[in-house]
Amino acid sequence: MQSPALNFRPRGLYIGGRWVAPAGGGTFPSINPSNMEKLADIPSAGEVDVDLAVQAAKAAFKEWSRVPIKERARCLTLLAERIEQNADELALFDAVDSGNAIVGMRGDMIWTAEWLRYCAGLVTEIKGETFSQGDRHLNLTRRQPFGVVAKINPFNHPFRFCAEKAAAPLAAGNTVVIKGSEQAPLSSLRLGELCDGLFPPGVVNIIAGDGKVGSALVRHPDVRRIGFVGSVPTGRVIAQEAAVGLKRVSLELGGKNPIVIFPDADPTTAAAAAIKGMNMNRQGQSCSSTSRVFVHAALHDEVVAELVALADALPIGLPWLKENDVGPIVSQRQFDRVKGFIESAKAEGAQLLTGGGKPSDPALSAGLFMAPTVFDQVTPAMRIGREEIFGPVMSVMIWDDYEDMLAKVNGVEYGLTAAIVTNDLAKAMETAERIEAGYVWINSSGRYIGAPYGGWKQSGIGEEECFDEILSYTQVKNINMRW
Repeated sequence: MQSPALNFRPRGLYIGGRWVAPAGGGTFPSINPSNMEKLADIPSAGEVDVDLAVQAAKAAFKEWSRVPIKERARCLTLLAERIEQNADELALFDAVDSGNAIVGMRGDMIWTAEWLRYCAGLVTEIKGETFSQGDRHLNLTRRQPFGVVAKINPFNHPFRFCAEKAAAPLAAGNTVVIKGSEQAPLSSLRLGELCDGLFPPGVVNIIAGDGKVGSALVRHPDVRRIGFVGSVPTGRVIAQEAAVGLKRVSLELGGKNPIVIFPDADPTTAAAAAIKGMNMNRQGQSCSSTSRVFVHAALHDEVVAELVALADALPIGLPWLKENDVGPIVSQRQFDRVKGFIESAKAEGAQLLTGGGKPSDPALSAGLFMAPTVFDQVTPAMRIGREEIFGPVMSVMIWDDYEDMLAKVNGVEYGLTAAIVTNDLAKAMETAERIEAGYVWINSSGRYIGAPYGGWKQSGIGEEECFDEILSYTQVKNINMRW
C-alpha cells in the first residue's frame, strides 16, 4: 500500500523566523518504514547552519528574556491551540514517518498541548527567595534564564518531544535550537510552521541532520544549557562534550525496566499490565517499556499463557489505520538490531514462545514489521536480560526468593522505571522503596503531567514533566544589598 498523502514538504531549516536552505545544500531521505517509500527529502544541516541557528537564538534572547512573563505564557498557550487544531494531521505525520500507531500519536498531541498550558500557567511561580541579614540589609535571589538552549530529541515521540521539550526553556525566558530525529524528521519541521509568526524571530529554531549536527550544537560555545532524550551511549557522549564547556545538561536516557508480579496477583491482570507496559503501540521503542517480566514461580505458567495470548492478539498493520496497535520498527538499522537480539537470545538458551520475526501477512512484507515477541527462561546473564533492546521483545524471568529477585531487578546499569503487581500494599511499598528506579508504578500505569519523571544510575540526569523541569532552565543569582 502506498503512503497516505501528507500536505507538507520541508521548505528548509527554520532559523531566525525564516526558512533557510542548508549552506552545504545537502539532504537526506525520510523513509516510511511501513513500505520503505521515500516521503520527502529533508534539508541536512552542517556546522555553518548550526552556528547560524545559535546566533539567531542568541540575538533573540536579548528581547525574549525581557518579554513579560504573561506574554511568554500567552505564546505558549496559542501554540497549544495551534497544535490542537492540527492534531489529526500531526498524528498522521508521525504515524507514517515513525511507524507508531496513530491512536498513540493522537494522544501525543493532546499531551503536548496540556504540557504547554501547564508551563504557561506556572510562569508566575518562577520565583526567588529573600533572607533577613539584619538592619539595613537585604539578601535575595533571582532565577534568570541561561540563554541559548539546545534540545536534541529521539524518534519515538517525534512531534511531542520537539514541542514539549521546548516549552520549559521558553517559559523560563530562554531561546531554543531544536534538533529532531533524523529517523522521523517531518513533524519537527512542521513545528516551525506552527511557531511562525507566534514567537519573535529566532526564539525557536529547528534544524535537521545526523549525530554530527547534534555534536556541533552541543559543542557550540554560545549554547549554555542542553537537554537530550535518547540512548545511554549517546547521552554519555553528549555529557563528555558538554563537560569541556562546563555546560548544564539534563539527560533522559534508556531503561531495562522490570515489572514484578507477586504470587497473590491475578494472572490475567498481571499479564495485561505487562503487555501495556511494553508500549507496543510504539513497537516497544520506548525508554519506559517494562521489558523484563519477573513473575513468581507460583504464577508462571498462567501468566506466560496469558502473555502469549495477548501478544498474539495485538493487531499488526499499517500504523495510520486506527484499528492497528503495532506498526513497523522505525528504520532498517533498528530492525536489524532487534533481530540481532532475538538471535542472540535463541543462541543463549532462552525459549521463544511467540513472535521473533516478521508477521505472516504478505501485505506487510515490504515494511519493517516485527511480531510482538515473548521469551521465557531468560536469565540476567543473557543479552536480552541486561541490555536495552528498544523493540517489541519481552523477557520472562522466574523468581521465588524475594531478596534474589531484588538483586536481579537492580542488577542492570539502568534505573528508569519499574512496575509492581500485587494486592499486598505493604510489600508493594517496600519493593518500590528498594527498586533502584526513578519512576515506579504499583497496580497502575500511565504518566501524569506534574509528576516528576527521571532516571537513576545510567538512565539519566534530572527530572522532567514537572515544575522542577521549568526551574532547571533557570540559574540562581544572589543579590546582597545594604542601604
